[in-house]
Amino acid sequence: MTGVDYYDIAADLTEQERSVWETVRGFVDEKVIPVAGGFWERAEMPLDLLKEYGQLNLVGDGLQGPGVPSLSHTAAGLVTMELSRGDGSFATMLGVQAGLAMRSIAFLGSPEQKERWLPPMARLEVLGAFGLTEPDHGSDAVALATTARREGDEYVLDGAKRWIGFGTVCDVCVVWARGEDGQVQGFLVERGTPGFEATVIEGKASLRAIHNAHITLTGVRVPAANRLPGANSFRDTGRVLSATRAGIAWGALGHALAAYETALAHSLERKQFGQPIGSFQLVQDKLVRMLAEVTAMQLFCLRVGKLADAGRLTDTQASLAKVNATRKARAVTAMARDLLGGDGILLENRVARHMADVEALHTYEGTESIQTLIVGRHLTGLSAFT
Repeated sequence: MTGVDYYDIAADLTEQERSVWETVRGFVDEKVIPVAGGFWERAEMPLDLLKEYGQLNLVGDGLQGPGVPSLSHTAAGLVTMELSRGDGSFATMLGVQAGLAMRSIAFLGSPEQKERWLPPMARLEVLGAFGLTEPDHGSDAVALATTARREGDEYVLDGAKRWIGFGTVCDVCVVWARGEDGQVQGFLVERGTPGFEATVIEGKASLRAIHNAHITLTGVRVPAANRLPGANSFRDTGRVLSATRAGIAWGALGHALAAYETALAHSLERKQFGQPIGSFQLVQDKLVRMLAEVTAMQLFCLRVGKLADAGRLTDTQASLAKVNATRKARAVTAMARDLLGGDGILLENRVARHMADVEALHTYEGTESIQTLIVGRHLTGLSAFT
């Protein structure tokens, strides 16, 4: 039931983790995979399917808080892996919701903010967004230009954000802005707040079924009670980002699994020269290489999950996980596309969609290049950032 598991990693999981894996895999096989190609091609967000997923009580990404299901970090990783195996856009929706928006509130919010927002967000009754990236600040998000100034019992926000998942449909958006003291602060901007304008970024070739927004903030007034009290510098923002980075590794693993599973099935069904192509040496070589990469990624991610569960996962370990996983996922999806030949470019065969979606994972939550420099700085003690 748990799919590809050549080195029996299931044996090292708890009963709850195995149960979560099987539950999400079943949902993905039954509900997501049959329709994913359609909503991806139409660039249409499957919000009804998202609500249905919310009924599984698995939205929380290993967080602790009121109304949030109790999941280990390993279980949360397995959830991300399986959702990504089904569709990258669907997995990213849950990543934005739990990994970024809910995590910001759980890590940095007041008790009142947690009580108000976390329970309905965990049920997917309320959607959240995370507004950090700006038109001129991506990898250098620490230099963000959006401003927040205090006026009585309110803060006034001005600036712009870009590439914000759920930005056009969210009920609450965590907006990061620079306060009058020069430090980065976080604010909860609720749906319908005057001056908050979000438009869909059109023409994406990756993660097409989650809408990303360009947001402008013009004199947006936020009650002082909506400021995240634990967000007082970019270091606090970084706590949220670092915690989600390992999840990207699990997501990349899911894309690689989808490509490998599709390639293996195709090799047994497709006949050329009177026999299944799986009998050819070059095809078997590709399959074995893909399996080796997928298995190594599984072991890598499992270790990351166990380190996180023990409270010992470091920022640089999370960065290395993302670097390795997105590189390997790109290689595996490319091999699968090659193995499928002409069929590899058809959306119905899944591989091209996963291949395109991996490109977004390679970039978001800190580009592969930036993560490499973070790890390199840790190894050498020398910064290569300019």
